[in-house]
Amino acid sequence: MTEILIRGAGLLGTSLGLALSQTGARTYLEDLDPSAVDTAVAMGAGSAESCAAPDVVFVAVPPDQIADEVEAALKAFPDATVSDVSSVKSEPIDALLGRGVDLSRYVGGHPMAGREVSGAAAGRGDLFEDRPWILTPITATQPHRLEQVAALAGDLHAVVRLMDPDEHDRAVALCSHAPQVVASLLAAQLLGASAADVSVAGPGVRDTTRIAASDPALWAQILLANADHVEVYLERFGRDVAAFRSALSAHDEFGVRELLGKGVEGRDRLPGKHGGEAADFATVSVVIEDAPGQLAALFVRAGEADVNLEDVRIEHTLGRLRAIAHLVVRPESEKRLRDSLLDGGWRLRG
Repeated sequence: MTEILIRGAGLLGTSLGLALSQTGARTYLEDLDPSAVDTAVAMGAGSAESCAAPDVVFVAVPPDQIADEVEAALKAFPDATVSDVSSVKSEPIDALLGRGVDLSRYVGGHPMAGREVSGAAAGRGDLFEDRPWILTPITATQPHRLEQVAALAGDLHAVVRLMDPDEHDRAVALCSHAPQVVASLLAAQLLGASAADVSVAGPGVRDTTRIAASDPALWAQILLANADHVEVYLERFGRDVAAFRSALSAHDEFGVRELLGKGVEGRDRLPGKHGGEAADFATVSVVIEDAPGQLAALFVRAGEADVNLEDVRIEHTLGRLRAIAHLVVRPESEKRLRDSLLDGGWRLRG
């Protein structure tokens, strides 16, 4: 049985323990906060007992502790493979190489999974399923160590990808770190607004500010560790904001449309379902009452119409005990779903 030590019992460490335990691995947890370990153990993420000779050590600590913890794990367990789950790769690797640490048993890793909430209690055993798990081997990495970590990630149903550490940091700056800054700055605008203005908030502002609820202390470390790459995208974003302001000031409709159009083109580049190419979909919006069984009944009706739901989004209405369920389907299924719902007495919007 594979024995795995997880150093750090926060969201990712606890989720990792829960997921690995489900594969039959024996997991052990360590953390400077005993209560975090207690919570993770109570959830079934592993044991609080000491592990003298783990096969693999996963380091799941904040970014500013990664280099120290990886070095300590390599020294404490001379036969173990050591990996981590940090969202920044180049800085800790450079620090370790600068100290002369032998990194032949180290495999840099970053599961592209997380939540706006943190801590052991937020852990989930399915957190990594169908999510990219990026591994960043370097020249010194022993191939069988890389294969070992890749196999474990695969056992958790993650999608394993190999990237150069700097390539990884540039990619996450674009797709994760800069968006965090933009979402936080947008959400901060609500602080100076009147309660009446904020009360009209709809799904647009909620969707674009969702990740602004993330832990500021953790994200400060992530952003500072990847500052060079993040600055590049924020500078570009700043130029686009300035261009948009100029177009608005000049009442330049063509300029405004052009800038908005670039957003449409950019969003179309995002991977579609199951990581494939983005596809065109139709949306059927249905009014549902805030009562038990309504959403389940809606899904059953879609199934009876032989319609596969590609995605679902719930929009809660202001001051009323009802919501709008936006059902995303293939265009060829839209009419069949609409007709079925209308026949079943459901109210449609749009």
